[in-house]
Amino acid sequence: MTTVHIPGEDEVPADVAEVFADIRRTFAMSFVPNMFKVMAHNPAYLKASWQRVKVVMGPGLIERKTKEMLATAVSATNGCDYCVKAHTAALRAMGTCDGEIVELMAVVDLFSGFNKLLEGLQVEPDIGVAKRA
Repeated sequence: MTTVHIPGEDEVPADVAEVFADIRRTFAMSFVPNMFKVMAHNPAYLKASWQRVKVVMGPGLIERKTKEMLATAVSATNGCDYCVKAHTAALRAMGTCDGEIVELMAVVDLFSGFNKLLEGLQVEPDIGVAKRA
């Protein structure tokens, strides 16, 4: 259960409604995701967060599908069910098939395990580190 009230789009002040309209327009959605609605309690934080989303997830050197895959992987690793579902839905909208999603999660599984093994054993890096003569 959400610990704060999720405001309806008709309950927010004009400056927040403006951000909500931009979110709907940018995502081509008929609704504002709850993640942004809860931020409406702190309009400055909502505005700053939305600007970060547009900058990071918008056009850049990395294609959007790759960004969504990274977001899905990080969300799975962090255990954020909300984000896994949201980013998987975005991937689906981009034509990602079941096999690609399973392969993505297989990479997450493989490297999460390797990371814990190496972290637990405190193995020193030897690749990508300048060797001394």
